[in-house]
Amino acid sequence: MDFGLSEEQKAIRESARTFAKGEFTRELAEKHELEHSFPREIWQKACANGFIGLHFPPDFGGVGLNILENVLVVEEFCRRDSGIGTALALSDFASEIIMRFGSEEQKQRYLPAVASGKMISAGAFTEPNHGSDITEMDTRAVKDGDNWVINGSKMFITNGEIADFYIVLCQVDPDADPKYRGMATFIVDRETEGVSTEDVGHKMGIKMTSTAEVVFDEVKVPGDSIIGEEGKGFYQVLEFFDESRIEIAATAIGIAAGALDRALNYANERKQFSRPIIKFQATQHKIAEMASMIEAARLVTYKAAWNFDRGNIDPKLTSMAKLLAGRAAVQVADEAVQIHGGYGYMLEYEVERFYRDAKIAEIYEGTREIQKNTIASQIIREL
Repeated sequence: MDFGLSEEQKAIRESARTFAKGEFTRELAEKHELEHSFPREIWQKACANGFIGLHFPPDFGGVGLNILENVLVVEEFCRRDSGIGTALALSDFASEIIMRFGSEEQKQRYLPAVASGKMISAGAFTEPNHGSDITEMDTRAVKDGDNWVINGSKMFITNGEIADFYIVLCQVDPDADPKYRGMATFIVDRETEGVSTEDVGHKMGIKMTSTAEVVFDEVKVPGDSIIGEEGKGFYQVLEFFDESRIEIAATAIGIAAGALDRALNYANERKQFSRPIIKFQATQHKIAEMASMIEAARLVTYKAAWNFDRGNIDPKLTSMAKLLAGRAAVQVADEAVQIHGGYGYMLEYEVERFYRDAKIAEIYEGTREIQKNTIASQIIREL
């Protein structure tokens, strides 16, 4: 069993690290954090360098790499800056549904635009009344001749106000039993009449990432906007979640590693009682626990990515990766603030922001409780 990265993977990781170090400046990060704005200029540079959509096939604007390589890039981006890294990692959110289930025409229209920095995508799944439960949708799509008419609302949609198109999960057969067998996904362009958005307001973290409510009011889309077959939407989204949870785990690992980096630098420079605080055993124990949590979460996440790349979709493993990585991000960032003391509470020392950005990894893409449900159900099924 080889746990080492290939030379190509090492080169990709180093390239991502170098790019982030050169582009993700503290000044830009603070600017976008305070303005709650998407780092569009950095995103377009990342696209130009092939970092966004690198797992897309070459025929559709990508590099043809795998989920593991994407994980390496995401981790390095978030390690350099939690806010910028997360915003860039999620700029192609849900476009994988088109990549895996879309028609050739859909792939040609949307994937190269996402990879080249011309379009931002969003997945519109979560609803105000259902939260993490996607087995039932209030959003409806009704056949109207050659078109479909969509009505409903989605809540807490990543990239909600800046997306150029949405992948929308709708109920198309209200009589299906169970209901999730009567769902379909649709591509809805942002400028389609009847689409409106509203920002959710001030958030605890990931302030560079747009989060919004998206409303569909008599939105008419052509028949060829449906992705794959009617009745398959729920299953498409589930498979996407198994992939995207690995990416969210990578953002969490990057945030945790970045918080540890800053804690180490501070502990080595900060002196108390005539010596650097890194010399105190209490600090060293914190560092040992932080590093151990990161390494454990990283190993599970890399295994989940490696497994997915080989066509073995394992919801238990992907949920374990997200659960452990999210927990590591929150706990490591918390200890990083503690090591900084009062300075850790200040925006300019960055760990305060890393702490706030870490928490979302335990909430979106399925809360940690949902991950535990998935893990437990898979274990019981295996019995």
